[in-house]
Amino acid sequence: MSAQAAGVTRRGWLAVAVATAAALGGAGLAWRRAQQQSKALSQVEASFWQQQFLQIDGAALEMAGFKGRPLLLNFWATWCPPCIEELPLLNGFFEKNKANSWQVVGLAVDQLVPVKRFVTQSPLSFPVALAGFAGVDLSRSLGNLSGGLPFTVVFGVDGAVAHRKMGKLTADDLHAWERLKF
Repeated sequence: MSAQAAGVTRRGWLAVAVATAAALGGAGLAWRRAQQQSKALSQVEASFWQQQFLQIDGAALEMAGFKGRPLLLNFWATWCPPCIEELPLLNGFFEKNKANSWQVVGLAVDQLVPVKRFVTQSPLSFPVALAGFAGVDLSRSLGNLSGGLPFTVVFGVDGAVAHRKMGKLTADDLHAWERLKF
């Protein structure tokens, strides 16, 4: 083999070695970031279960009381047409699945008077509480990157987020969640 061919081969091996090292370093960094995000989310979830919100009757709704069974948490507002449109679906889901341990909570990113008026006119079977406008920040901490409404989070029996849905729910979404095994 000529000296020129040997030089090309060495450069090729060197390029492969550098590329491999870079790929391994990148993969390691990505894994580390994923672990940090997972740990941060676990802290967010733990913090969520310690919160309480006021219901429209003034009673406290403690989220810790819902831990241990599947929970569908819906962020909504009276001024949000898609939110209002999906509430009957959520109510039907709750009625159908409460015997199967499913729980539903509506957190209104709204004020007391309009929420009270809405629930009086269109009663819901599941608990509704007020998150106020701080509910947008709470929903962001649970994965709602845009801060838009409606936003739904499904928690498993372990208290961890199992699914998220930005935007109006469909019957297909709810049927898929009904089949989840926790």
